[in-house]
Amino acid sequence: MQIESAKDLMVYKVAYQVAMKVFEISKKFPSEKKYALTSQIRHSSRSVCLNLREAWAKRRYEPHFVSKLTDCDGENAETESSIDFAKACGYITEEQHAQLVLPCREVGKMLGSMINNPRSFLISDL
Repeated sequence: MQIESAKDLMVYKVAYQVAMKVFEISKKFPSEKKYALTSQIRHSSRSVCLNLREAWAKRRYEPHFVSKLTDCDGENAETESSIDFAKACGYITEEQHAQLVLPCREVGKMLGSMINNPRSFLISDL
């Protein structure tokens, strides 16, 4: 299968699933956390996909591409940390935590691989 869009990448698909699970689970967070943890975790989880789309648009220049992938990785790490806080505060169960953290780690590994080996994703002028 030829990759025509960032949306075709497995890393995008997994990150998107995480963002949607975060959205659903965070609906049950306490209302007083609406502008703190709820907003933050939703933003960071969505930013992984958004930055990946932006990185994909910058594939002509390796440093720009890698920079945006690094932003994705940072947002993914922030999402995982927020998930840890949600568990520690009792807003999510151990099972929900695992359902979110495991795919976050998978996303991190895929992003790391892309960051370390960006050339196969770059647009060549040949």
